[in-house]
Amino acid sequence: MRTARCIPGHRALTAAAALFLAACSAGRSPGGAAAGKDGGGGSAPSEGGHGGQGGGQGGQGGQGGVVECVDECPAEKGGIKIGCKTRFMFGMNYAWHNFAGDFGGIAAWDKRGVAAEAETHAKNLAGIRAHGASFVRWWMLPELRGEGVVFDANDTPTGLGGTTRGDVEKALELAEQADVHLMFCLFSFDNFHATRVDAGVRTVGIAPLVTDAERRAALLENVVRPLAQAVEQSPYRHRMVAWDVINEPELAMTGPSPYGDPDYDPDPQVEPIAHEQMEAFLRDTIGVLRAESRALVTIGSASMKWARAWTTTDVDFYTFHMNDRVNRYWPYNQSPADYGITDKPVVMADFPIAGLATATLSTLLESWYNQGYAGAISWAYGDATPTELETLKAFADSKGCDLQY
Repeated sequence: MRTARCIPGHRALTAAAALFLAACSAGRSPGGAAAGKDGGGGSAPSEGGHGGQGGGQGGQGGQGGVVECVDECPAEKGGIKIGCKTRFMFGMNYAWHNFAGDFGGIAAWDKRGVAAEAETHAKNLAGIRAHGASFVRWWMLPELRGEGVVFDANDTPTGLGGTTRGDVEKALELAEQADVHLMFCLFSFDNFHATRVDAGVRTVGIAPLVTDAERRAALLENVVRPLAQAVEQSPYRHRMVAWDVINEPELAMTGPSPYGDPDYDPDPQVEPIAHEQMEAFLRDTIGVLRAESRALVTIGSASMKWARAWTTTDVDFYTFHMNDRVNRYWPYNQSPADYGITDKPVVMADFPIAGLATATLSTLLESWYNQGYAGAISWAYGDATPTELETLKAFADSKGCDLQY
């Protein structure tokens, strides 16, 4: 059986290198502490956090401190590199237990955060792992409601709610217990619904925050930065592998694409913004994440229809979603290169766990695995039947260590 080895250099380790080595010694993923873009990891953490193409991803640089990584079980077709391991990123969307309430809660609706419902989340994460998946895509703030974020009288965010940080910490601890890795999805196109009050709960629309530079800065400094810091300060931060900045941003956009993709067709219920406005928001958000977190970064694009939308942003890999409607025009059985994507790995991060009308779940997984995609994360654990879960497990069992960090 192929395994990964982490070999310390003869010089004194930096703090980040020591964290990396300790994680390897414990038999777990270092969670991106030395991962680089496009599968290129540095042999040691680089100065200032995010490494460039082929560079290190990690904490502080220092005097010496070399960690040599030898991966003896690399994914043969394509994958995402975390620490010294390149694997096909195989997982499930857990998405939420309480929509927009897992991190912070919604007291008026008796919806509690992760820490208050730890037993439920522990059971679900264990169920995901038991069926072969080792990655969990979990939504954080798909709408700004309840107690997750605190606002002033002008609906400008002033900080995280009372339990939000504790919910983040508990989610990472539960991931450690279940032996899964997390991809936190910060926002969603749902955030762009207008401000409203439903059953006594106020939901703040994000469009006015995103499009106003001063209020956008408040959102980043008072919400995004402390969330990233909460992850980084956790003793289980190695379980956090990637940030998905936003779910399907194209559905909250209108007008033409500056990069030659088709025009945007927004969800009719949102307050849409232009590409340039969304891109500025995503660039600024990614900048904060890079400053505070060693995890990788991606953007959860709605479809290959907009394959070039985020090619100029600082992401480590691309993610795209698939459903029957998308499959009619951008079919699943094409490779990333067929869609003109050759610069970074591609993960399919949201597709029906029941399969498509023209392709079973097994067919989808095998197609993406064999055509060089870097991962597949199905939608969703809460919707899955026992048969579908067993299909996922059978796929994982058939690939062995190619899917296990």
